[in-house]
Formats: sequence, C-alpha cells, structure tokens
Amino acid sequence: MSALTKFLAAVAVSASTAVAFTGDMTFFTPGLGACGRVNTASDPVVALAPAQYGSFPNPNNSPQCGRWITIHGNGRTTAAQVVDLCPECASGSIDVSPVIFDDIAPLDVGRVQVTWEFQ
Repeated sequence: MSALTKFLAAVAVSASTAVAFTGDMTFFTPGLGACGRVNTASDPVVALAPAQYGSFPNPNNSPQCGRWITIHGNGRTTAAQVVDLCPECASGSIDVSPVIFDDIAPLDVGRVQVTWEFQ
C-alpha cells in the first residue's frame, strides 16, 4: 500500500468516526450569548449543553464558540454556529434560533429529537 493510499484510508476512517450527539432540540430568542456576540432569531445559531460547551471562568473563551454543527432530524438536515451556552440543556440537547428549528420542524412542535455533530 502506498503512503498516499494509507493516508487517504486514515482520513476516510477519521471522517466516518465523527462523534454524533443525540438529544432534544428546542428554540430560544437569541440575544447576547455566552460567546460574547449578539444574535437575532433569524441568525443560524445554537446554544450547547454544558457537557459539550465546557466550563470556563470566561465563557467567551470556550473553544466551541464559532464552530459549526450539522443537525439531523425529521429526515432533514441544517447547520448552525455555536454562540451560546444552554445551562438547562441535558448532555446532547441543543437550543437553536427559530430559523434553525423551523428547518427541522414547525415551531409549534416546540421540542424534537435530533442528532448532531461538529463540522
């Protein structure tokens, strides 16, 4: 096996082993988030549970701030940027802006189970 073939095989394995999280998705009206940015209901943003966001003396310093996640639910997929912490969310659960929730389910549903992973 050539070095290039081994490298490509390793990349394929690591890409297929991305950690997926499962939990409930709810929605909130964004404002000033834990990452220090102001967002609106029409921005594609997400707040993570403490287990995924991490704990920092200054939450603006979370390495998750600014990362994108891909969300799957109801046979649909969307993407959102991490801008906030959801203190009441269970591990794997996320709180998203209304525009992102609506990509997966109607707002009147209020809560839907999803899987998601970091991009």
